[in-house]
Formats: sequence, C-alpha cells, structure tokens
Amino acid sequence: MKELKLMKGNEALAEAAIRAGCDAYFGYPITPQSEVLEYLSREADKRTGMVVLQAESEVASINMVYGAAGTGKKVMTSSSSPGMSLMQEGISYIACAELPCLLVNVNRGGPGLGTIQPAQGDYFQSVKGGGHGDYRLIVLAPSTVQEMADFVELSFELAFKYRNPVLILTDGALGQMMEKVELKVQKERKFEDLGWTTTGRNNGNGRVITSLHLKPDQMEEINIHLQKKYKTIEENEVRVESKNCEDAEYIITAYGLVARICNKAAELAREKGIKVGVIRPITLFPFPKKEIKELTKNAKGILDVEMNAGQMVEDVRLAVEGKVPVEFHGRMGGIVPSPEEILEKLEEKFIGGVV
Repeated sequence: MKELKLMKGNEALAEAAIRAGCDAYFGYPITPQSEVLEYLSREADKRTGMVVLQAESEVASINMVYGAAGTGKKVMTSSSSPGMSLMQEGISYIACAELPCLLVNVNRGGPGLGTIQPAQGDYFQSVKGGGHGDYRLIVLAPSTVQEMADFVELSFELAFKYRNPVLILTDGALGQMMEKVELKVQKERKFEDLGWTTTGRNNGNGRVITSLHLKPDQMEEINIHLQKKYKTIEENEVRVESKNCEDAEYIITAYGLVARICNKAAELAREKGIKVGVIRPITLFPFPKKEIKELTKNAKGILDVEMNAGQMVEDVRLAVEGKVPVEFHGRMGGIVPSPEEILEKLEEKFIGGVV
C-alpha cells in the first residue's frame, strides 16, 4: 500500500531507495546531502538488511560501488559537488565496465569548496562525462521532492536495462525542503544471475569485469560499442515536460528547481499579456534536442535560466540550430532567482522592457 508522508528531499530519496530494494549504499557525509547517509544508517538495515557503510572518503565510496555493482546488486552512493569531483575516476571505470548503479549529486555552489547553498554548476560535469574518456551517464533532474523519490526506482530500472550508471542531479534546496511525497510499497530484495555478474567460478570459468584494455583495437571496439549504446539511450529514453508552449511567443528553458520558479514567471507573464511557455528537460542526458527544436519552432525567443554561469544553454542553442534567438539568465554562488526577476529579464532581453 502506498504511503503519504511529509519529508525532506534527501530523506524521501533515501526512503525510496530502501523501498526500491536497494542492496547497498556506500558514501561519505558532505553538506547538503548528509541526510541521505544518516537516514539510511538509521533505517535501512533494521528493515531490509541493506548494507550501509560510511567509507573513509568519496574515492573509497565510488570504488566500493564499483565492486558491489559487479555482483549484480542494486547499489548506490550520494554526495555533493566537491565529493562528486573526487569520484570521477571511479565513475569512468564503472561506465567502461558497463555496471549498473545509482549516483546522486545534491549540487551546491562552487567552484572550490564554495558554499552549501543550492546551485546548478555541475551540469557540464554530469552531462558531458566528468571523468576521462568517451562515456556518458544517464542523468535525471528532479524538480520536486516527489520526483526525488520517484526517480530512484526509475534510475535502477534504467541502470540495469542499459548496464550504465544513472545520476540523479538535484540541488541543496530540493535536498533540504519538505513537501508531501507518496511512497511506493516495499520491494523485496532478491538476487538474480544476470549472466555477466561476478558470481564466482562456474565449472572453472570465471567472469571478468574490468575497464583495463591494453590493446588499442580492443579499446576502440569497446568504445564503439558504448557509443552505440548511448545512441540507443538517446532514441528511447528522452523525458521532457512542457507547459503552455503551443501558443507561446517566448519560451523559457530550465531544469530542476529553477523550472518550478520559471513556471511561476510564465504565469506572471501571461497575466501581463505576454504568451510564455516553459520547457523542462527531465533527462539531461539524453537531452531533448528534437523536442526543444519542435516546441520552439514558432517562438520569437528563448530565455534559458540556470543557477550557474551558462551551461545547459549551450545544448539549447545546439538544439534550435540558430533558428530561434537564445538568451541566458543565470545566478551563481547559491542565489536562487525569483519569478519576478526572470520575467524582468525576459522583457529586457526580448521586449525592451516595454509590453
């Protein structure tokens, strides 16, 4: 039976992981995501026997995920921006080894140690492959506490479907805010031999999982295989939300928490007689290129709004192929834009401040 609760975003995500049948969590505390580890430490083992371990560092955490994922179990880690930076080498190993796992980044302001306030400065790192080599993560960007919870089970499904790491990219505000969330029923944890897992020797033939391939022709073959897989993901797993774009003269693009604020800005615009729609990419990879191109084909202009210096805006510009003017408005350092500010910028950039 589903259950309705008032929960903080980080705790809703952790509870969803328990209910999704997660087998193990390896992580290290860092603000503003420490509640994920704290909640799992308190709740998971006594309810399901899930392994929860605070590692000695983020580097240790991601390599524990690497090892556990090789057994075919549902495993995850979470961190915030500086911690995710430390994990990049291990994430690249996992992607090359084609292992399913869930990664969670509760983004905070940077660069450097920065601030514990919410930001979206990790878009490039998350979407373009922050570690070495030609690899991609599937990236989901929630905008509500409900999606913080819902995307956990979805992430595990996608991770095992494509044998690929999946990242939930959220931020400090969503991690800390409290909203009503509907939680799914508890899933039974079970083990399946998936045909590739390191389950020990079978009739003397062991299975080997590695990301080390010294022969260049073999390494190229693996890269070609991975690129084909990413193409399949792009063809089948795009998720996007659009609001009032059918008659819109202007479109606002945004993801995560900022998209919610942009929805209010669009409402304020329509009250003033300005027809504004909002496009929210839910999957940042695969990015909804075709959808954005189609939804904006009749628009006079696009305003991309982010809590960074301008990152997703590059993908928006590529999607529209120069056929629609794209302007950018960003706030940095943990400052969250207001609906009134966004509307003011849209008017300033496209209407000259006069309606």
